[in-house]
Amino acid sequence: MTTAAPSADLATEALGVLRELTGRPDAGFREGQDAAVAALVERSERALVVQRTGWGKSAVYFVSTALLRHRGAGPTLLVSPLLALMRDQVAAAARAGIRAVEISSANATEWDDVAASLAADEVDVLLVSPERLTNPRFREEQLPGLVARCGLLVVDEAHCVSDWGHDFRPDYRRIRDLLGTLPAGTPVLATTATANERVVADVAEQLGAGGVPVTTVRGPLARDSLRLGVLRLATDRARLAWLAARLGDLPGSGIVYTLTVAAAEETASLLRDAGHEVRAYTGRLDDADRKDAEEALRENRVKALVATSALGMGFDKPDLGFVVHLGAPSSPVSYYQQVGRAGRAVEHADVLLLPGPEDLAIWQWFATSSMPREDHAAAVLTAMADGKAWSVARLETVADVRRSRLELLLKVLAVDGAVERVQGGWRSTGRPWVYDADRYARVTRTREAEQRAMIAYARPVDEAQCRMAFLQEALDDPTAAPCGRCDVCVGPWYSTDVPEGAAQAASAALDRPGVELAPRAQWPTGADRLGVEVKGKIAAAEQLDPGRAVARLTDLGWGQRLRSLLGDDGVGGVVDLEAPSLEEDPDAAFDVPVRRAPSDVPPDEELLRACARVLGAWDWADRPAAVVAVPSRRRPQLVTGLAQGLAGLGRLPYLGELSLAHGGPTGQPGGNSAFRLAGVWQRVVVGPELRERLTELGPAPVLLVDDLADSRWTLTVAGRELRLAGASRVLPFALALTA
Repeated sequence: MTTAAPSADLATEALGVLRELTGRPDAGFREGQDAAVAALVERSERALVVQRTGWGKSAVYFVSTALLRHRGAGPTLLVSPLLALMRDQVAAAARAGIRAVEISSANATEWDDVAASLAADEVDVLLVSPERLTNPRFREEQLPGLVARCGLLVVDEAHCVSDWGHDFRPDYRRIRDLLGTLPAGTPVLATTATANERVVADVAEQLGAGGVPVTTVRGPLARDSLRLGVLRLATDRARLAWLAARLGDLPGSGIVYTLTVAAAEETASLLRDAGHEVRAYTGRLDDADRKDAEEALRENRVKALVATSALGMGFDKPDLGFVVHLGAPSSPVSYYQQVGRAGRAVEHADVLLLPGPEDLAIWQWFATSSMPREDHAAAVLTAMADGKAWSVARLETVADVRRSRLELLLKVLAVDGAVERVQGGWRSTGRPWVYDADRYARVTRTREAEQRAMIAYARPVDEAQCRMAFLQEALDDPTAAPCGRCDVCVGPWYSTDVPEGAAQAASAALDRPGVELAPRAQWPTGADRLGVEVKGKIAAAEQLDPGRAVARLTDLGWGQRLRSLLGDDGVGGVVDLEAPSLEEDPDAAFDVPVRRAPSDVPPDEELLRACARVLGAWDWADRPAAVVAVPSRRRPQLVTGLAQGLAGLGRLPYLGELSLAHGGPTGQPGGNSAFRLAGVWQRVVVGPELRERLTELGPAPVLLVDDLADSRWTLTVAGRELRLAGASRVLPFALALTA
């Protein structure tokens, strides 16, 4: 339902606050803003605001905060997902005289000062991340008092509450519990720009838990300033070359989105080499570097940030002139959210998608990594039945799951009430827990449907519908209509030519193989619990030297070629989601993917030349005196052929391969370090023939060759065996790294 307009007195008062907030004496409310304010301030309702990016959702909660504080209400508690959003909102609040502070991991040293200000009623808005709601200290020391005094609760980016949403976060599910603790009559505001009807209904249901009525304010989602297009080019070289040649033609400054960290860093490097002032922006940056990069873009000191989704919700630059995607997000909803960064305060902004066939495999990886598995949950809960606090490192010895997925699982279990975060780690609550297979299956089907929709969005101009109308329909906007601006409505507005010079420069950059393979230096915590009696630092006499690989599987250029060759999804699976080659069929880039088994063929001359270039650029202290192969059960022809080929190129003796013992390595790639080490320990050994050849060689460096380095424990154990058998040094070499 929609809500009523404010009373005359409130309308006048609210307008004055708005003009103070914006610094403009002529400012006025957009349609629906004053109605949302009235719902919160006059009637203490719960409201869900679904409006396009740039509509002014933050104005609603800042104006409401000021009005409620004037009436003696307590501070606003604003739950927001990103630090970038917090910084922008704190600055905006200060301009209106609203005292806003944050509690986050970035300002832990200031928490006592914040607590003192709260106690003195000197804070109007407290901003916290949803993850903060699970922090024991915050939950015990701050949250109860805040809830009791809270004048307004704001849930920003509320689609994260719903597991149907494109950016669901388990910690957001704690919001429902938080709502149940609020004093009766406390107004609540939830805001989002990216929610379809299913998500809106889910969020509204959670907001209204206990039968509290919820007012929904929803407006049209079309963005009249955006000119959308899709440019389909045959190769990653062509896409990068086009961007290097055309970036300067795009209006103002903007964002170039990529799907992976490696792609962001590589693309930024290539664009800088082409003379463009750009920076990479990823989750690997520390907070200070992120803030510096954001300010560089805001101040137009860079043409673009080349970013992953780490630069997403909450980044505010009203005059952003363009958004380009090298690779498609996995759903039209998340795509709409990202392109909504552009064109807020300018009449025209360009939005262009350059899809690639590798997008599908990346979608699959992210989709599977976000879903907890029942067997992992059972292992964790069984171990924690002792009632003691378990660290994440210790839990890695009971569940064969990577740390990032284990931490996600713990969050899910915590939200469901089965475990709780305490000092020293995590502890079982003793409450029964049941794996909700039906819910996860429904979410999986929804995400697969979103992927199919994104494939449809990226169709060629002559097969697609209006790009903006498509996005509106994906968000269930009833006002969807042809925009009259996109490449479908009026024809391509972008050049499709790739200059030859730019193409050559991109090829040269992408054909440059070689990344460092860092050796393991520490044994994993808790390995002794899995029967491997080692701990602490790996002895110097048993360590590998730093090694090399041709590329990461996530890299552009050689990374994509190796992904195709190895048939690997990047986390050790033996199948891959792969689209038909654009070079074979440019219009089939996003056809339904097929599963493909890994191939096992000897390396071709092009691959051997790339390996030779990597070896030639290797600044090793001592040149290897011989070559040894890691035994491979999946790709024996490839690994043996590679080792023999490198031996031939370097005129080195090929000593053969190590042997498999006790049936060979166990388990599947992709798990955590403790299980991966246990799976190869004493199962890859130096056999009698190889030991004899090493003895004849004497103490000399050995080049150890493998196809794929995932956890690096196979190489570590194999190298240790070679060192113990007499090799003075072991130089690891792999075709590909998974990260």
